[in-house]
Amino acid sequence: MASTSPSDDLRAQLDSLTTEAFRPELADIDRLPTLDLARLMNGEDAGVPAAVAAQLPRIAAAIDAVAERMARGGRLVYAGAGTAGRLGVLDASECPPTFNTTPGQVVGVIAGGPEAMVTSVEGAEDSPELAVRDLEGLALTADDSVVGVSASGRTPYAVGAVEYARARGALTVGLACNRGSALAAAAEHGIEVVVGPELLTGSTRLKAGTAQKLVLNMLSTITMVRLGKTYGNLMVDVRASNEKLRARSRRIVSLATGADEEEIEAALAATDGEVKHAILVLLAGVDGLSAARLLEESGGHLRAALAAAAR
Repeated sequence: MASTSPSDDLRAQLDSLTTEAFRPELADIDRLPTLDLARLMNGEDAGVPAAVAAQLPRIAAAIDAVAERMARGGRLVYAGAGTAGRLGVLDASECPPTFNTTPGQVVGVIAGGPEAMVTSVEGAEDSPELAVRDLEGLALTADDSVVGVSASGRTPYAVGAVEYARARGALTVGLACNRGSALAAAAEHGIEVVVGPELLTGSTRLKAGTAQKLVLNMLSTITMVRLGKTYGNLMVDVRASNEKLRARSRRIVSLATGADEEEIEAALAATDGEVKHAILVLLAGVDGLSAARLLEESGGHLRAALAAAAR
């Protein structure tokens, strides 16, 4: 009996994946007028939210588990290769300005390191050992959560990251776009958003990438809501690091309190520009130091701090 080579085994694996399937009905799309091709692609994308919706109970369970650990001081870590890794790094990098997370609180690691954000690092995704090395530097604890992201659900880097994290006692989430994936099976919380074959065969930066972005948006955003980083739908922990964000800070305080510009400026000045603190100053009638104390005692939850101030 003829033996199979590793490349033959990999080809067989890819042939079995929905995300890699060839669609003969699209074989002539390069002949279509541009508007028809754009309509076709837009129609393909329209099905992604429904595929995400089918996984909402699993997504919600993962969010609650992550938030519980982050409330104890744990970190949220994304791990992936290629597009999946870049999406994780992107989501992590947006958390400090949006939610005022501390450095290292939400982290993205990508196969091949920072260079892989802008160029392909050959072979990096095939190494579970590389994932272990990248996570070893984070000294994971049982309060941390590691989310492996891979469209195929078989990427060795992502699977290796989840297996290592789980062995260290960390919470693990596996986000894939194929059913029965090794990544979801390796994780405590498996999320498989099946979006079907891509417009361009195997180009998982398309529907699969969109699905992953939507799920990562939920994981980080709703976790931060659960941690008290918002007040209603206002980003009250926004970090005012530039003029646009300083203007947004003033607007958020205005929307939350209805105060006039002079009152808002005085409250922000009394709280070193901290939006959440300024809102508490205005709504509860306390000074800046009292606002800081009330928020610390309430674990950073503005609603709880306002209730405490009213007692």
